[in-house]
Amino acid sequence: MPTARITVQVTPRASSEEILGFEEDALRVRVTAPPARDRANRALERLLARRLDLRPSAVQVVSGGTNRRKVVEIDGLEEAEVRSRLGGDSG
Repeated sequence: MPTARITVQVTPRASSEEILGFEEDALRVRVTAPPARDRANRALERLLARRLDLRPSAVQVVSGGTNRRKVVEIDGLEEAEVRSRLGGDSG
C-alpha cells in the first residue's frame, strides 16, 4: 500500500477551514480549532481525510505536533495523487 508524506503549514484558530494549496514545499491549510490539546492536529487530519476521500485513520500527523509546520503521513495514496487532489503545486 502506498504512503505519502507531505509537509503542511497550519494556521489554527482561522475563521474557516480551508486548504489553500501548495506553496513552495508545503501545503497551506487553515483550521478553526485552537492548537491546545492537539485539537488543531486532529482537525487537520479530519479535513485532509475528508478532502482526500479516505478514512480518518489513514491521515496522521507524524512530526511537528506542537509546531505550525508539520509532516503528515497519508496511507493509501502516493504523493503525486495527494498533490493532484489537493490543488497541485499552486496556491
